[in-house]
Amino acid sequence: MTHDLDPRMNFAIDLARRAGELGVKYFRDLDSLTIESKGHQDLVSQADREVELFIRAAIAADYPRDGIVGEEHASVAGSTGHVWVIDPIDGTANFVRGIPAWCVVIACAKDGETVVGVIHEPSTGETFHGSLGGGAFVNGRPMKTSSATSLEEGSVGTGFSNRAEAENIAVLIKNILAEGGVFFRNASGALMLAYVASGRLLGYVEEHMNAWDCMAGMLLIEEAGGTILKADPKTVLRSGTRVIAGGKGVFSKLQELCRGVFDD
Repeated sequence: MTHDLDPRMNFAIDLARRAGELGVKYFRDLDSLTIESKGHQDLVSQADREVELFIRAAIAADYPRDGIVGEEHASVAGSTGHVWVIDPIDGTANFVRGIPAWCVVIACAKDGETVVGVIHEPSTGETFHGSLGGGAFVNGRPMKTSSATSLEEGSVGTGFSNRAEAENIAVLIKNILAEGGVFFRNASGALMLAYVASGRLLGYVEEHMNAWDCMAGMLLIEEAGGTILKADPKTVLRSGTRVIAGGKGVFSKLQELCRGVFDD
């Protein structure tokens, strides 16, 4: 781990918490929130845009030569090799309906590899964070992925991408149930990845995730002792990736269940 990561780690934790406070102000005043649809089950609110602008302004002030990739605004090219990958509110569908399951996601990648990841859930006051080679933590306490060796021992997070065939996730859920498992979905992929890192979920699977939804969480899972399907560092920022992640004892089973369901 290079020495310049620590300042970026601390910066990202503080920024995610401050961005969460801004998000909560909008969350408490939903009646006056402007909401638009970007497509099937894909919403964006004024809060998403304003919180992202807040995060971008803070990065531009402290790390003006770093790049930025975010969900709601255009990418910013950088010159340091570091790129901040941000989702101001992951779980917008929950947010706009008053469901307190949403989070602020901030990752920092160096040459396509995630080196810092923060997922902050304002409704619980939990901050999940980790750095490459530096471990993973929730509110300062070390996290470990589940030690389960069977899907019967807990729940598997599942996500649905509107870039994927709808029936694929239905087949996968059927496969999970056939293994004695149960599926879990809270409509925030990043938060479910944080729950895998902290051992609350056995694993997480989604056919396609955007970089800003998954890069932070995948780093946390690896740093917490879990296993992930590695993303391609050359394409993940632009094109996203398939996500299969979990504790070491169930990862191969999850991969097996996804084989033939997700395969093109």
